[in-house]
Amino acid sequence: MQKQLEQSALQSMRVDKWLWAARFFKTRSIAKDAIEGGKVHHNNERVKVSKEIRVGMELTIQQGIDRKTVMIKALSDVRGPAPIAQQLYEETEVSIARRELISTQRKLHNLARPEHRPSKKDRREISKFKQENDQQFDQNWSYNDD
Repeated sequence: MQKQLEQSALQSMRVDKWLWAARFFKTRSIAKDAIEGGKVHHNNERVKVSKEIRVGMELTIQQGIDRKTVMIKALSDVRGPAPIAQQLYEETEVSIARRELISTQRKLHNLARPEHRPSKKDRREISKFKQENDQQFDQNWSYNDD
């Protein structure tokens, strides 16, 4: 109960500490490195590690190939369980739709590629097929010097 009262009393806090508490990054140092690397933006501008954030602000966070746009709903300086951490923010509808679209495009791209490399037997059959086609081409094509 005491921690919940402390959480509600927060008016602003450092962005690196909030990202750690909201479980976007495993440690504060990883969150700091991500911020310094330009992976966190507010109003399309890079933020600094010491940026003070407030409830209602919108952050864009790049994690690997995923980019999330979240609205800050609550502040917490304590890292709690995942279900509680997810209550600190809400991902925007546009962000969810964009991530789902990119995910389906990635899946379709993976389907277009073969699942495995040809085996030795497959390579022999391909080679045999090419040789047969070359022989047929040589037989059907002739050069007349008339």
